[in-house]
Amino acid sequence: MALATRGTEQSDRQASSATIASRARHWALTTPDKVAMRQKDFGIWQETTWHEVWDMVETAAYGLLALGVDVGDRVSIHSEDRREWVILDLATVAVRGVTVGLYPTNPSAEVEYTLNDCGSAVHLAEDQEQADKVLDLAGDAFPSLRRIIYLEPRGFADYDDPRLLAWEEFLEMGRRHRETNPGEVDARTVSAEPGDVMTLVYTSGTTGPPKGAMLTNANCDFAIETIIKNKARMPAGRLPGPDDEVVTYLPLCHVAERVFSTWHLVAASPVLNFAESADQVNIALREVQPTLFFAVPRIWEKLHAGVLIRGADASWFKRFMLDRALAVAGWIGRRRVENLGNWTAATRVAYAIGWVLVFRALRERLGLRHCRYAASGAAPIAPEVLEFFIGIGLNVYELYGMTENAAVATANLHGRMKLGTVGEPYPEIADGFRIDDETGEIQVRHEGVFAGYWGKPAQTAETFTDDGWLKTGDVGEWVDGTHVRIVDRIKHIIITSGGKNISPSEIENTLKTSPYVNEAMVIGDGRKYLSALIAIELDTVGNWCLKQGIPYTTYRDLTEKEEVVQLVQQAVDRTNGKFATVEGIKEFRLIPKELDHEDGELTATQKVKRSAMEDTYRDLVESMY
Repeated sequence: MALATRGTEQSDRQASSATIASRARHWALTTPDKVAMRQKDFGIWQETTWHEVWDMVETAAYGLLALGVDVGDRVSIHSEDRREWVILDLATVAVRGVTVGLYPTNPSAEVEYTLNDCGSAVHLAEDQEQADKVLDLAGDAFPSLRRIIYLEPRGFADYDDPRLLAWEEFLEMGRRHRETNPGEVDARTVSAEPGDVMTLVYTSGTTGPPKGAMLTNANCDFAIETIIKNKARMPAGRLPGPDDEVVTYLPLCHVAERVFSTWHLVAASPVLNFAESADQVNIALREVQPTLFFAVPRIWEKLHAGVLIRGADASWFKRFMLDRALAVAGWIGRRRVENLGNWTAATRVAYAIGWVLVFRALRERLGLRHCRYAASGAAPIAPEVLEFFIGIGLNVYELYGMTENAAVATANLHGRMKLGTVGEPYPEIADGFRIDDETGEIQVRHEGVFAGYWGKPAQTAETFTDDGWLKTGDVGEWVDGTHVRIVDRIKHIIITSGGKNISPSEIENTLKTSPYVNEAMVIGDGRKYLSALIAIELDTVGNWCLKQGIPYTTYRDLTEKEEVVQLVQQAVDRTNGKFATVEGIKEFRLIPKELDHEDGELTATQKVKRSAMEDTYRDLVESMY
């Protein structure tokens, strides 16, 4: 399936550097009536064509010019995933500005830090809540900030800050500027250069303040050519294309969602369907039935746990059928894993029977009946979860990359899948991927490697080796000389008092395969044995207690129930059975509250802040020793 005519791409590149804006313009010119996006309005999916998308992008771009946005100026976006996020992102790049995304969960302190660190000139706030994170601070708190655009008008009637500008007013400003300055956006767009910084992607800040990773047009172009247009990644060589459907739900400021949503959109023209929120992704999946789906491990774990929980609540007959089907799926999954993800005659026969009886309805319920390509990345995932999905006919390919290399590193390829690995280096970077002999650190060097951290030359220099390779901070090892297994982050490796090196992530991920475990953090550096802080899954544990006739009132009350402790102990025992004795968890404590980004326990990407957790729950940790 053609992604774009070769002649058009070549002419674009002769005139300017290929950017996400020029690629979007291509689709608007060649397929103006094709649907590009869908977004719900009062519960009804509303469609936006490529012609409408580009008209809004161009209007917003003129609006930015009217606000004085110059080449290299930063435009920040603080919103849930929605059409306007992508529109303003494309418009910013069209005028050679720099997009800076913020996580919807960022508290005021992090908003203040990010906007001042990047020197944002124009800021988009989705609603009153997000705008207040800026407006509640003194007017001189943001010396570079000129305007604050807001999307949802509710609550702004009594606001009189001169920086405020409604989205519709902003677009009207753009229309007026276009009438008096025709061709100005085109002139900016065609003058774009490969080295232009197009976006700052702020790291999650697990070990200090977040840093803005500078990704250029060349970085983005290399990622598109390598990840999206790599035929080897897709079954039967079928590339992503205009017939595909994508559900967008992870924060667009994260590089993984930006690749899978915005960059896929402009490269291949699938339809982006915006889920109403990350919590509503299950509903969006069932309604859209996407053909391409990317998820972080937590989503795959929730989908897997949901099947088990719903099965436990079903009638005896449905429960009997599901139990048999899951046993068959487990067998299929194991056989296919042994065969690099490929089918055998026996697995095809077993799957055909399972499809008629259970698998078809199960995948329909999951929202993945028509999914032909699925991927997991951004964090490790337990092989047992992937084995389940492979067993019901959905290959979930593990990928590996990071913000600093534009997400280009490794991928499991069709017909060459090795469970427990993140796949092989992309063919395009075969000579730009290595594992350090001494430290085991994965290092890369290719055209997708970022331009450095914004305003932090010293920290940028520390990220590279003396011979110019990007240090990922991840420990890896080769499997069969072709595939790569991630051991853990270098800084997370536990060395016990007995001198044993242990990777906590494998143990934690195995724990999280239990539907009753939401999060787990293994502790033991410098100690005699391993222990763990465990956060329960409120819904599933609460449901279990109701079925057992165990009354409870709050999350904390649940964690103090002896029956709940014993329930989690079963998950710990199952996990211990899969590891060596020295890697077993001897003690654990249940965290008495739900972990929260605003409380400093999680990063914006929902990763545990280990040092903060040990400080916050020091008494619990010490009680285990």
